[in-house]
Amino acid sequence: MSETLLSVRDLSVEFRTRHGIVPVLRGISFDLAPGEMLGIVGESGSGKSVTAYSVMGLLEASARVTGGQALFGGRDLLRLGQGALNQLRGAEMSIVFQNPRTALNPIRPVGAQIADVIARHDPAPAAIIEARVLEALRQMRIAEPERRASAYPFELSGGMCQRIGIAMALACSPKLLIADEPTTGLDVTTQAAVMDLFRDAVRARGVGSVLITHDLALASEYCDRIVVMQTGQVVEDAPVAALFARPRHAYTRKLLRSTPSSVDSIEALAPDEEPVAPSATLPFPAPAPLPTQAPAPGGPPVLEVRGLCKSYVHSRSRAFWRRREVARLQAVADVDLVIHPGEAVGLVGESGCGKSTLSRMISRLIQPDAGEVLLDGAPIHGIAPGRFARLPQRRQIQMVFQDPTESLNPRFSVFDAIADPVTQLLPRQGAAALRARVEQAALQVGLPLELLNRYPHQLSGGQKARVGIARAMAVEPRLLVLDEPTSALDVSVQAVVLKLLTRLRRQQGVAQLFVSHDLNVVRLLCDRILVMHKGRVVESGPAEQVFNRPAHAYTRSLLAAIPRLPQLQEAATP
Repeated sequence: MSETLLSVRDLSVEFRTRHGIVPVLRGISFDLAPGEMLGIVGESGSGKSVTAYSVMGLLEASARVTGGQALFGGRDLLRLGQGALNQLRGAEMSIVFQNPRTALNPIRPVGAQIADVIARHDPAPAAIIEARVLEALRQMRIAEPERRASAYPFELSGGMCQRIGIAMALACSPKLLIADEPTTGLDVTTQAAVMDLFRDAVRARGVGSVLITHDLALASEYCDRIVVMQTGQVVEDAPVAALFARPRHAYTRKLLRSTPSSVDSIEALAPDEEPVAPSATLPFPAPAPLPTQAPAPGGPPVLEVRGLCKSYVHSRSRAFWRRREVARLQAVADVDLVIHPGEAVGLVGESGCGKSTLSRMISRLIQPDAGEVLLDGAPIHGIAPGRFARLPQRRQIQMVFQDPTESLNPRFSVFDAIADPVTQLLPRQGAAALRARVEQAALQVGLPLELLNRYPHQLSGGQKARVGIARAMAVEPRLLVLDEPTSALDVSVQAVVLKLLTRLRRQQGVAQLFVSHDLNVVRLLCDRILVMHKGRVVESGPAEQVFNRPAHAYTRSLLAAIPRLPQLQEAATP
């Protein structure tokens, strides 16, 4: 691959903030050849996404390119006007964004949005465009594409929206495809299918692809070469085989040691040092060492779920711009679940199988059609979600949402976001005590205190995810419902958060319902696992049994799709 499709040289970017100029990228350089898949890995805030947005000409107004060039097709993308960039984006180069819902228009059907891209760059009769839209959805393994094409983003799961975004990016067969965490919201089977499609596009069409990801195992399986970034600089650039067999930089070795698939326990997963140490000035004690063995969960259940059901009305039509037949979709069907104090229960399955719907019913955010939800033996399923939000029980069930951007108020600073549930649900306290509680919650999840004055749009995806976790834990709940809480985190911070979640349940008896696509994380964190498929629980049991002796064919297909690191023992050795 001697020809170069994209050549980035000495790229430097700075951000203008109220506290002064902040350098974000410092002399980034890499090349991408046609048909090559380049992985860019590193911690949140290392500059991975800023690199992608710089190349695509999508930097926000406060950002400024201070040096370097990005040559694509003989033109420097950094010096093109918006008109020229608009002609290239979607046709010659495309991007898949990390946050699928914010990248989609909330007031247009998703099929119409894909059709817009095709019509702009490759005009054709309406019937041909409609056929291409449906084919793009089928390639993403989206069932019932005619019905899904007529849906709006808010009617689809996070994973489904992610697949829509990928279908849109590939619709016009671009030469350059930048994917910023494209599989964050996908289950492992769909992730494998999507990444297979990426790889096929690279090989068959000569598409050059840049894959930005936190998942080193995923990068090792699909990428030809990997660039490792830290604090705005490239610290290592090597072919996959060489990087995993002989990582040269200490930071690369740290990332490998922090990958869940590389270890058999939470204790072994932890990095040598946590990114942020608790401040000695806080009136709260520093977290105690992680207990070496979890106590057996016992006592009356914190949560009981009996025969929970939920269905939605949806419309069917032959054309995605017209809605006709009304039908009912069974999202959750007759689910039973019990969680005891100090127990972590994993809930896994494909996107759209009902995991998020079930977790939202348990958290009293939506009302079930049938069934019971009991908190500490008291029924709460009959309480309307709006009324439940004002009751003392609200503090006992806290949820960490899958999409950190949508769950944060854009007008709240990080401090305000974490403090809000404290002021709403706990007895009134002084300003000093409130600040101390907020700072402790932030430090527990590895969130630097200097970020407390920032707003969501000034944070990386991983930083926003940590704000959501800190906000939930600040009121000391009895049950944490975690909907993909680590999907946007880099592996080293993920290790810290997983240790924290384990410490909470082992030392304080906090029960946890852990909804996740990452089966390696579920394996390490959870005592029991429930596998959902098409709204029903098809298998449940102790984690060791489900992973080592799966009884259901669907469970076996999930386990077979887990990406794994190559030569990890050798690679992780300094």
